Amino acid sequence: MGIVNLTPDSFSDGGRFEQLDQAVARAVQLIDEGADLIDVGAESTRPGAVTVPDTEEAARLLPFLSALRDARVPVSVDTRKPAVMRRVLDAGASMINDVAGFASVDARVAVAGSDCAVCAMHMQGEPATMQRDPAYGDVVAEVATFLRQRADALFGAGVARDRVVLDPGFGFGKGFDHNLALLRRLDTIVDLGFPVLVGLSRKGMIGTITGKPVAERLVGSVAAALVAVESGASIVRVHDVAATVDALRVWSAVRHDPA
Repeated sequence: MGIVNLTPDSFSDGGRFEQLDQAVARAVQLIDEGADLIDVGAESTRPGAVTVPDTEEAARLLPFLSALRDARVPVSVDTRKPAVMRRVLDAGASMINDVAGFASVDARVAVAGSDCAVCAMHMQGEPATMQRDPAYGDVVAEVATFLRQRADALFGAGVARDRVVLDPGFGFGKGFDHNLALLRRLDTIVDLGFPVLVGLSRKGMIGTITGKPVAERLVGSVAAALVAVESGASIVRVHDVAATVDALRVWSAVRHDPA
């Protein structure tokens, strides 16, 4: 899953793809590099980020979706607003990626009547405050329970099981030790029986381990993506598609050799 941010303030590439032509060119580049789907966001959910109005978020997204309507891969929209969900689904989005985990009844209703894929993510708190001393008893068990409940809520709204993807939410209301525990025990999330999406690309966890700033976290991010896939992740959400695809091709050739 290749990332395109239409935001001025995302933690890694905020402001780089605000203009429509820049964003579309970036998406085409990621597809050419081997992305299987594109995930586009128009509201930053980095730690400390504040929300933007529905109308502004939709105004950023709709021209992009129109430009990519004939893209070779599906387009996922990263949004937690039901009104925006409805508008982007009408505009051809194939997936809704909700960092709030479809906790809102309105969000579940917004996706229930479509046939789109849905990704429910775990987040403790809100982006503006989520990194202020996050606390858990057993982070893996609590995240797994939350995601199971979110899947059940989606089923209750009429969303078919085969449409649901789960994301443990690395970096969303979690400290370094919480993130590391989730990655070490990702099999617990995979064992819930749904495709699992992992987003670790360029995040603070990679910086803590490597000591590198955001712009120098490519190698660490690719390594994290390989660990996630080795542990059962079905989708890795990344900024650096070409490098990740190459690494996964080598991994796959070794792991899947029938000899």
